[in-house]
Amino acid sequence: MSKVVLILFVFMIPFLGNTQDLKGDQGELIKILKNIKEFSAAVMASDYETIGQAYTADAKIFPSNREIIEGRDAIVKYWTPTNGSRISYHQFMPKEINITGEQAYDYEYYKGKTINAGGKEISWQGKYVVIWKKIDNQWKIYLDIWNRVPNDQKID
Repeated sequence: MSKVVLILFVFMIPFLGNTQDLKGDQGELIKILKNIKEFSAAVMASDYETIGQAYTADAKIFPSNREIIEGRDAIVKYWTPTNGSRISYHQFMPKEINITGEQAYDYEYYKGKTINAGGKEISWQGKYVVIWKKIDNQWKIYLDIWNRVPNDQKID
């Protein structure tokens, strides 16, 4: 039990300062927190294969001002930039994670930075909701919705 608490604490370090409401089995919460951290790492590494594998095969994403994008291949295409830009920083700050059986949700804010083709760094932030599905003992993103919040609005 104390090992599980220690592991949970280690995965929560990046989220300290952000009051969290974590509901569900501690071991499963650790898996989701790990997936959140690994997703951001994959985004910053431009690892589109890993980003795609974070989603279920029938996943849907709901980006701001766009149609719903369905399926892993279409999601990977969405995440792959075509304009020479790259994401240099990406962080989720989950406020609440709630696990109920084989599904879970988390929500709160995200922030990041993009370096455009000209080398200019652009900061952005927003809010999100993710619905997770447990498939073959792995938590995968099933529904992912987000939209921007103005940069002058304090989110953390």
